Amino acid sequence: MTENVVTKKFALNKLKKRLRRNVGKAIADYNMIQDGDNIMVCLSGGKDSYTLLDILMNLQKHAPIKFDIIAVNLDQKQPGFPEHILPEYLAEIGVDFHIIEKDTYSIVKEVVPEGKTTCGICSRLRRGSLYGYARQNGITKIALGHHRDDIIETAFLNMFYGSKIKAMPPKLLSDDKTNILIRPLAYCKEADIIRYSEQQQFPIIPCNLCGSQQNMQRQVIKDMLQGWEKQQPGRLENIFRSLQNISPSQLADNALFNFKDLELQRKVLTGDEEADYDERQYPLAREG
Repeated sequence: MTENVVTKKFALNKLKKRLRRNVGKAIADYNMIQDGDNIMVCLSGGKDSYTLLDILMNLQKHAPIKFDIIAVNLDQKQPGFPEHILPEYLAEIGVDFHIIEKDTYSIVKEVVPEGKTTCGICSRLRRGSLYGYARQNGITKIALGHHRDDIIETAFLNMFYGSKIKAMPPKLLSDDKTNILIRPLAYCKEADIIRYSEQQQFPIIPCNLCGSQQNMQRQVIKDMLQGWEKQQPGRLENIFRSLQNISPSQLADNALFNFKDLELQRKVLTGDEEADYDERQYPLAREG
């Protein structure tokens, strides 16, 4: 075995361990998976969902708890979609799977004007189909392949275009309270997932409906963030950590923090308390 091959094998093992460690930490931090869970892994045919399924199947073999996995793909009937790829791959790796066949492609193309981005309505239709399947088949958790970079990008999209500070939480109860969504890749960098996907040679299926759209606001945000990361490596990690370290009293949301009644919380010190407070907070320089 050549030195180059050994080096590549070492790098791949290190990458695997990092991804699995990050997934395990996210699962533990947010209590994503419990004993007896029936987890539906939403598989699109992209690098993220393939990586998610691969890591969860590995964890399933070594976890101290038992949980089931079923891979579910929504066949949206896009023209030219290679319908055989996912069933063949999933049968080969030995995971239970189901293909939902629903022509959401025609609906999207009919409703969305030419030249406009399709992601909004496409994601709503896709989400409705997947939620419905989960409710009807005893699914306790829906696992999505969103990673750290997706979460950061969504935060900036909401700030820049929606005037809101919100992103994608690692764990979420759906609006109708019937489904729990988990994002086990929440701590994983997209760059690591890209490298892992290439090493594993997953049979990637491109999204012809939205993947090639050049006018997406998300791509603009992604380019901006990647530029920042090049200028100052580690900046994206700091941004992500800030989403986990919120100080409501240092923002400006009256619904999140009671600014209006701060006067009621203000403490008025007596003369002796005032002197003692000043001494403790701002020690005076004493002359020798």
